[in-house]
Amino acid sequence: MIQATDFHKAPASAGSSESLADSPAGASRVHPGGDEARSSAFWILLVLPVALGAVGLSSALLSLWDIWTSDPLRSIGLLIVLASVVLTLRVWRQCNWELHGTWWGLMPIGAALAMSVFRGKIAWIGAIDHFKFDFLAPKVALYCFGSGVVLLFGGTRVWRQAWFPLALLLFAQPVPTVSTRYMDLPLQGISAHIARSFAVRIGFAPTNPELLRLMFAPDFGMFIAPGCDGLRGAITMGYLALIVGYLKRVSLLRWGSYVAGALLLGYLFNLIRLCGLVIYYRVALGHALLEHLAKQADYAIGGFLILIAASLLFRVVMRDEQDPRIKVRPDPKAPVGPIRNSSVYPKVAAFAALGLVCVLPGFRAIEHHRKSLVVTFRDGELTRDQLNHLMPQQIGAYRLSRTWQEEDNRELRVELAAYAGPQAREFTLGVWLLPSEHSMNDSWLARGEWPLMRRDVVFPTANGQPVLFDTAFYSDGVTDSFAGNAFCTPSSCLLFHRKPASYLALIVDPIDFSTRGERAVPIFFRIDVPHGSLPAARVYDALSSEARGFVSSIDLPNLSGRFQ
Repeated sequence: MIQATDFHKAPASAGSSESLADSPAGASRVHPGGDEARSSAFWILLVLPVALGAVGLSSALLSLWDIWTSDPLRSIGLLIVLASVVLTLRVWRQCNWELHGTWWGLMPIGAALAMSVFRGKIAWIGAIDHFKFDFLAPKVALYCFGSGVVLLFGGTRVWRQAWFPLALLLFAQPVPTVSTRYMDLPLQGISAHIARSFAVRIGFAPTNPELLRLMFAPDFGMFIAPGCDGLRGAITMGYLALIVGYLKRVSLLRWGSYVAGALLLGYLFNLIRLCGLVIYYRVALGHALLEHLAKQADYAIGGFLILIAASLLFRVVMRDEQDPRIKVRPDPKAPVGPIRNSSVYPKVAAFAALGLVCVLPGFRAIEHHRKSLVVTFRDGELTRDQLNHLMPQQIGAYRLSRTWQEEDNRELRVELAAYAGPQAREFTLGVWLLPSEHSMNDSWLARGEWPLMRRDVVFPTANGQPVLFDTAFYSDGVTDSFAGNAFCTPSSCLLFHRKPASYLALIVDPIDFSTRGERAVPIFFRIDVPHGSLPAARVYDALSSEARGFVSSIDLPNLSGRFQ
């Protein structure tokens, strides 16, 4: 009996079928992937299916690229994706490059590729009031693809450990569109008010022409108000705090306080930047060299202040890390458990085969993107005069009187034309230039113009074609306005119905706003008249009748074709 006990306690010999890798204690010391994980051939081969998958994801990736390169506020999304990749690889390395992948990983990879390939054919949209959710958005496809790769090769344990880095992919579009309404515009107003108040404090009167030049002079190279709302700096600091809190593994409550504090700190330092710019502009007025360097001064002041803000954030984090009273979540350990060496090369082959299926649609998406109106009508691509000549010279009894454009961040966004007609009435006809869905009624709503009435109305247009317009009636006590918005392709206008406040819809063949030659172009009209004593209902009926006469002579598909 003693001999039997001694036999089981004896260490396994070199020729024994039992090895150290079969015991829990030895599991963490043996490379989980065996020889395959140590082989550079595997990592080289892994690049092939990932590259094929990236081509299959081209539609989603190019859509994100357009967002990052055309919107300064959302450009940080590219850095967030890079941070996600680096942090995911960091977690995988902490798990000893474990290769316990599951074939279930092919499902999210396939779903991601399908979302990208069929992005222009199907959409799944939900909304609660002004908050919209696109369940098949490019960022969702990117998250599914990253999760699938980790599951297929690393396994479920690595996927669970990498939950935060993978979740960062859902912030590839870092700021939701609704932020314009609830954050961007209010912050613009506050920033403009503070900048103006500070300018008055240092000796400028609000009616002083120098103050107007100070605030809005384009020859200075930038504008203080209303665009510099501090949202970019606040968002950057917020995401920085989010990642730092994860790396330092602080408690959830402290993690949230880091993010909230970083957002406030970023906005506070933006206000300091604005005041610094006011001082710079005050000094620069009358000095041509300093005026010419105003934009560089803005970058220098902003960069210096954001560096100070980031330093303060890191100082707080490091102080908290050394405080013994603050609880810190333990670091994840390398998984300990039974090791099963399974071949990863069949998974590489299956991944590559799945990517090959989507290569052709991916290349087509790249070709369409190359031909698309990615950055529309910038100076140098189509001049302002050329844009103006695209507007009709005559619409029924209304004749073109003037044309102009609206721009944001030096990018032309709207082409506008005024048409004078009977009774000295003047209609404005406008075309949204960017390759995206846009309702001017929603845009005016975001600017603080609230309609007294808003409804869908069918107006006949040129050639007797009925078009459904999203119309709205505005009255602020000074001006009464009637406006309508429609989406038109070169072949027809779309029956666009405003959706209810809350909905969930699966849309087959959604509207294409990006493919040149066939895209839907948002077109709108508006008439403004002085406010009178008539009831709002009668004014609405009168303006609606005039709008019907104006629109009846517009060939909207032809106008859409001009702006492809």
